[in-house]
Amino acid sequence: MNTTHPAAAAVQVQEPRPRRKWSQILRVALLYLIAILFLFPFYIAVVYSIKTPVETAQSPLAFPTHIAWSNYAEAIEASNFFLALRNSVLTTVGTVALTIAVCSMAAYVIARNNTRFYNFFYYLFMSSIMLPFQVLMFPLYKTWSELSLLNTIPGLIIALTGVQIGYFAFLYVGFIKTVPKELEESAVLDGASRYRTFYSIIFPLLKPINSTILVLSALGAWNDFVVSMILVQKKEASTLPLVQFQFFGEYTSQVNMAFAAIILSMIPIMIFYLFAQKWIIGGVTAGAVKG
Repeated sequence: MNTTHPAAAAVQVQEPRPRRKWSQILRVALLYLIAILFLFPFYIAVVYSIKTPVETAQSPLAFPTHIAWSNYAEAIEASNFFLALRNSVLTTVGTVALTIAVCSMAAYVIARNNTRFYNFFYYLFMSSIMLPFQVLMFPLYKTWSELSLLNTIPGLIIALTGVQIGYFAFLYVGFIKTVPKELEESAVLDGASRYRTFYSIIFPLLKPINSTILVLSALGAWNDFVVSMILVQKKEASTLPLVQFQFFGEYTSQVNMAFAAIILSMIPIMIFYLFAQKWIIGGVTAGAVKG
């Protein structure tokens, strides 16, 4: 017979509570610490962009006593910011449109033809994900030079699409395999062609993965520096990441103006990301896990 007093039982039940409380406090403190570590680079960028060179040298991490808004005006003038902004917008929009068009059609053909020939291209796309861009730099530069595509926005768009096509085609194939084939068979019976079936039936069903690839491709094209640096040397076709690089010379560095230009270039893509981030996780999960 159990003779444990009720009060003692209550004490035994309440003993783990302090432990749970401390563990919760530690978890919250750890999360705050991680958040601070991730936000610290943004703090540095903002503080440096509104400091004078003298204050930057005297106290690198302290908030400035006098806000130097002139850094932004000088950065806009020195970098020809609005021309670079236009080039970045054109490059990003063109890359996103071409990537979605090419990858969706290629993935549709691969997903609907389970043969060795089409499986070869599927694995070829997958293998290109692991291929470092450094392997392609010199062949790409030579080819673009022969085709007169260097220092042009169309040439940069085609190159960025080629760099992204492997991963996005892989996501598209996984998603398209979840679309029932019966929908296509019904359209064919109604007399629709293969292209009409794809654009009228299949493509509208790809909205989740299209949204995800739109966001990821836009972020990649907007922030690209390596491919742009290889293919663009003239200011007329320079994008925002390239004009930021000009503030760092061999003997001098205009750090404050550089960070002002970085903050300005971050604003459009951050606004875009805040509105579109809800599509990223859902689309990537649908494309990579299903199928």
